[in-house]
Amino acid sequence: MKIDAKTGLLSPCKHLPSPNKDARPIEQTLDLIVIHSISLPPGKYGGDAIERFFSNELNPDEHPYYQEIHQMKVSSHILIRRDGQITQFVPFHERAWHAGVSSYQGRERCNDFSIGIELEGSDTDSFNNEQYIQLANLIQTLIKTYHSLSQDAITGHSDIAPGRKTDPGTGFDWKKLDTLLSSE
Repeated sequence: MKIDAKTGLLSPCKHLPSPNKDARPIEQTLDLIVIHSISLPPGKYGGDAIERFFSNELNPDEHPYYQEIHQMKVSSHILIRRDGQITQFVPFHERAWHAGVSSYQGRERCNDFSIGIELEGSDTDSFNNEQYIQLANLIQTLIKTYHSLSQDAITGHSDIAPGRKTDPGTGFDWKKLDTLLSSE
């Protein structure tokens, strides 16, 4: 894996630009990685609904849940599918809209200083080995590219938005991720 420092794009991966992004505050340092989980519709895997959601193209008539969320303007930097396939929606140097109302160690607005990584999954299902391997490789690549990031500043969406968010959930194995990161 490699990140182009000029464009903020990862390779190899699929690139699908999301309109749901903007510039980070001037002189803002990237120093947090936020792990999320998502499946659309909830609990269903595969298909292109997540990509359409982050592209503002989700059809509200396709599923009752989509009627609730289709007007939301959200994105993430990266999606890691169940099979390990990676899609990038927002360049790393830009602000993706993944964290919402959030706080990390007393700092508000985590979107300003974080990278959001979505894993295709749910709060209760286990994640696949391919996802952990890709996630660990991505984190190592991010840390090598953006020296302000470290393994000590990786957190879940539930930790920066407690009471509002529960992902990546009980199915996410933090020890497995730590082991993979330690072995790199």
